[in-house]
This record gives sequence, C-alpha cells and structure tokens, in this order.
Amino acid sequence: MLEELTRIVREAGEIILSARNVESSVREKTGPRDLVTKYDLLVQQHLRRELMKLPLEAGFLGEEEEAAGDLSRKEWVFIVDPIDGTTNFIQGYHNSCVSVALAHRGRVEYGLVYNPYDRELYTAQRGRGAFCRGRPIHCQDHPLERSLLIFGSALYYRELVPKTLGLFNAAFPLVQDIRRFGSAALDLCYLAAGKAGVFFECRLCPWDYAAGWLIAEEAGCLVSQLDGSEPELFAKSSVLAGSPAAYRSLLTLFQEQKEN
Repeated sequence: MLEELTRIVREAGEIILSARNVESSVREKTGPRDLVTKYDLLVQQHLRRELMKLPLEAGFLGEEEEAAGDLSRKEWVFIVDPIDGTTNFIQGYHNSCVSVALAHRGRVEYGLVYNPYDRELYTAQRGRGAFCRGRPIHCQDHPLERSLLIFGSALYYRELVPKTLGLFNAAFPLVQDIRRFGSAALDLCYLAAGKAGVFFECRLCPWDYAAGWLIAEEAGCLVSQLDGSEPELFAKSSVLAGSPAAYRSLLTLFQEQKEN
C-alpha cells in the first residue's frame, strides 16, 4: 500500500512543479487570505482519481471539494490536502506540499507529506516508524529552552488572532527561537525530523494535520489539541505537537495562560 501511495503522491508533486503563471489562476474562497489556484484543483483531481482506484472502497475528504456524506462512518477514508501552503505556492516560496493520509475506522494508518521542490518525502505507517527520503527519522529530545518553536496563524480566522498572539507572547521568552513557515503538514514533519522542537496552531482542518500527525507520532512526538485532548479527525481542531519534554512544558504553559 505504501508503495502505491508514494507513487501517487510523487505524481501529484510533478503537477505542482509544472505550474506556470500561478498568480493568474488564483481565486478567493472565503476572503483575500483564503486562496485557491487551478493547480490545487488539478492536484486534487489527480489524487482522487488515482487513490480511488485502490481496492479499499474508501471515502475521500479533500480540501477543495465538499465531502459526500458522513465520512466518519466509512471504514477507510483518504484525507487529502493537494497543496498545503497555497499562499507560499502563489508567492513562489517553496515551502508547500502534497499531504495524504489514509485512515481506518477513524485512526490514521498511513501518512505521506511530499515537498516536490526539494524531493523531500516524509512517510509513516502506524507502528513502523517515520521516514524521510526512506531513512528513519526521530524527534528532538531537548527541553523547551533549547527548542525551536514553529507556530501557525491562519489569518482568515480573525477571531483567533488575539489568542494566537497571546500564546506566542507567552512562549517567546521560553524557547530558543520562533519560526512561521506556512504549511502545517510540513511543520509537523519538521518536528518529526528533529528540525524543530514544538509546534502550535489554534485551528486547523483535518487535511492540514492528518498525515503530519501520524508522521510526528511515529517519530516520537506527542500530538494533541491545545487543551491536551486528542485532535478530531473529521473536524477542525487546534494542534499542539512536539518532542516530549518541550511539548509537556508548552502544554503546561498554555493551560496556565487559560486559567489566568
């Protein structure tokens, strides 16, 4: 299965690399910060067509189309973000990826995140570890003060800006440094590969985090919502993830922030 998923995801990456005159194909979804291009649609069409050929009778949840029916009742479900980091893609900032997760009875069993610009493919199968370019990867084992913090901030959720900035302000004095890259799927993979120590975002959709969630966990990270509960696979969730020591410190800090 993983071999077939890898082939399909790599093919999707070639569609991204073929993009020309991207800005001319941009349209707004919910507003000027929530954008889609024709390439998002082309990649998703390719993923749907190829993934649904696999002998699973699976449901399909993709960012660029409305899901058909209650997918939580399906035994198998593909959860797909054709281009995670669309704004990066539009701007020519090559930190975008194809993200594909395959869930069985509500639990992700396979996760693939592929940045075609540097041919960096992250993969995981539940219980078998996480890999980048076919090599095993593991999260950092550093305390919060030696950890790079990555955070996300989708500006079309305007109501969450004060909360995001409040958490940012609380964390900033305690971490080694802070970054914002604009692709939650890749952010979670960077934790898995030991390139950063901890990540948070106040609201994400399942296609943003499903594949990265499994990859991060298989690399030894802890992943939850900001309150410590498990993210919901078929609903929007906050996400807090990181190497165990850094994650636990930030979870405690955020719980204290909520109480104050």
